[in-house]
Order: sequence, then C-alpha cells, then structure tokens
Amino acid sequence: MSDNSTLREQGSEFLPKFDANGLLTAVIVDAQSSDVLMVAFMDAEALAKTRETGLAHFHSRSRGRLWMKGETSGHVLRVQSIFVDCDQDALVIRAVPEGPTCHTGATRCFYRELTGETLTRIDD
Repeated sequence: MSDNSTLREQGSEFLPKFDANGLLTAVIVDAQSSDVLMVAFMDAEALAKTRETGLAHFHSRSRGRLWMKGETSGHVLRVQSIFVDCDQDALVIRAVPEGPTCHTGATRCFYRELTGETLTRIDD
C-alpha cells in the first residue's frame, strides 16, 4: 500500500479527499429510520467541528462560512456515526435530529417525489 489511492481505498487511515473547492459531500440519514434527511457539504473545518462536538457542522456555499445545523432554529443533528465511502470523498452521517431538518419545517429535505413532471409531497 504505497500510493495514496491504495491507502485511501484499502487502508484504515482516514484520508479525506476534498474536491477542488475543499469540500466533501455529506448525506445525512436519520439514525433510527434511515430516512435521508439532507445533503450538505463539509470542508476540513466543518468535519473537524462535527467530530469534536458531536453536532453536525457544514460549509455553507451560499454564505461562504462554517455553520452548525440548528444554530438559529435549535434543530441540531446529533451525530451517531460517520461512514466513509471507498475513495473517501463522500460521507454518510447517521444522526438523531432534534426537530425538523429542513428549513421549510419539513422533517427532512427530501419531502417530495418526482412523478413524471410533477412533484408530490410525501407526508410523514
């Protein structure tokens, strides 16, 4: 295991592979139901804060800064576990939500299903 890709794909060392913008994709799932709650991006700072505090932190591309999920609403995501994909450029984070996850007030950001050309709300 001499090169970085072999170490990333086969090894036990955490070597996150950030994209050209310094980001990883993070898929957040409910620790109890396994529902997909949201998708966000993490930079090195957000990943470190998440691991340090146990609360989900992300990089806001629109605001250009670190933000903690729930910093204004109080609806934090308590991280239970972090899974890393094979080439370490994406994460699945299992979390316990304290309140609605979506800024719209929905339980999760994925609350509509696409059927043909129509979005149909999926009630919880």
